[in-house]
Amino acid sequence: MRVRALSAKVARMGGTVLIVDDHAGFRAAARALLEAAGFDVVGEAVDGTSALVEAERLRPEIVLIDVQLPDLDGFAVAERLRGTATTPAIVLTSSRSVASFRWRLTEHPGWSFIPKSKLSGEALAAAARL
Repeated sequence: MRVRALSAKVARMGGTVLIVDDHAGFRAAARALLEAAGFDVVGEAVDGTSALVEAERLRPEIVLIDVQLPDLDGFAVAERLRGTATTPAIVLTSSRSVASFRWRLTEHPGWSFIPKSKLSGEALAAAARL
């Protein structure tokens, strides 16, 4: 009975996701974790510029964005995505503490944050308000 309830919960989570991070290892781990939780990872991007291109092309429901990227920071990417026709749910992530950029998150209450160490399907669903 418990397995059936868990399966139904995972099936409800779902959603299409674009993962934006410059570390291949994190992208691979996040993809495996999120797909196992029922999400459809439709793409990956290694920097802010490619994230914007991929978000326009793929139109994901959720964009999981690393705060520190090699070109644009995650907040700049999120700001640009906010102005698109199909604005995705923005979930920022970092290995750094949220305390170092909490003020930037308070300026955008629609955006969420998950520490990389706490990433899970349930955490992403809650952060994206699914």
